[in-house]
Amino acid sequence: MSEKQTLRRYIGSDRQLGFIRRAALEDGKGRGMRVLDVDNGSGLRFSVYPDRGMDIGETSFRGVNLVWLPQSPTSPQFYEAAQFNWLRSWGGGLLTGCGLSNVGGPNNGGGEEHGLHGRLSHTPAEEVNSRAFWDGDGRYVFEVTGKVRHSRVFGENLMLSRRISSVSGENSITIEDEIENQGFAPAPFMLLYHMNFGWPLVSEKSVLSAPEHRITPQNVHASEAVTTWERILAPREGFAEQVLYHEIPGNGDGMAEITLKNPDLGVTMKLEYRTAELPYLIQWRQFGCGEYVLGLEPGNCFPEGQEMMDKKGMLRRLAPGEKERTLIRVSLS
Repeated sequence: MSEKQTLRRYIGSDRQLGFIRRAALEDGKGRGMRVLDVDNGSGLRFSVYPDRGMDIGETSFRGVNLVWLPQSPTSPQFYEAAQFNWLRSWGGGLLTGCGLSNVGGPNNGGGEEHGLHGRLSHTPAEEVNSRAFWDGDGRYVFEVTGKVRHSRVFGENLMLSRRISSVSGENSITIEDEIENQGFAPAPFMLLYHMNFGWPLVSEKSVLSAPEHRITPQNVHASEAVTTWERILAPREGFAEQVLYHEIPGNGDGMAEITLKNPDLGVTMKLEYRTAELPYLIQWRQFGCGEYVLGLEPGNCFPEGQEMMDKKGMLRRLAPGEKERTLIRVSLS
């Protein structure tokens, strides 16, 4: 007898193994925004925001919050593209997509005015679907998919297709993206997975670990943290952010990994990402009072804006018809 057949002797429906609930927010700046809440049945819960570029917001494990949430979910209609106004509608969460034409501060790369971190996180997805199903390996899988078109007339035409999945009984979230240039000219392509971990997972008792690797500070101020990057500080008034660029080598499967462990909670988070497409991990250290967050952000660029990446010869471009596939996994134990 298969596991599926055995389990069904004990349950009234497969929903006892976990579920996906589709809903819409009714209050505040998030009113009308679609939300897909996923409960994988083994203590892992997370919310997917189709109207925010298929971002992932609230995330918890066995009742413990994992992420930084500076404000409630905000509908993309409140997006202000100019300068740093992206911050007015940013709610943190497990994953915020940055790109696809700009990652970093405002600039005029390619003759276009780019605001902070681009438009991806404020672009509603289309063809949004969800399902819970038994796969060929006998696993009960929860899956959310959607497509986000990043385009303008006389400009780029990029399509991001995302699959977010989790398995009943396994405490992990897998994010698989395919980005295709559907236009007829090469297009700048910048992508950063802005992952925002917060209290109580993040505290002065938490510690980071990764294989030995190269670390580059973004600036002189950040260089102070190069030798102490594994440490998490207690909240401090007036703390000035520090950004470090990590180049963690991949394992035999081409996956790099970094772990964040909180011994007081007995919770360990492991972040894995494929280095072939995402060679960098950006560490954002922001330990201010009320602004207490650890960013661990796989990407194909530094968060310095399209213009600067082009000057440094680091700007990735997708040829017409070219596709890029990325893979990220967050696991809890």
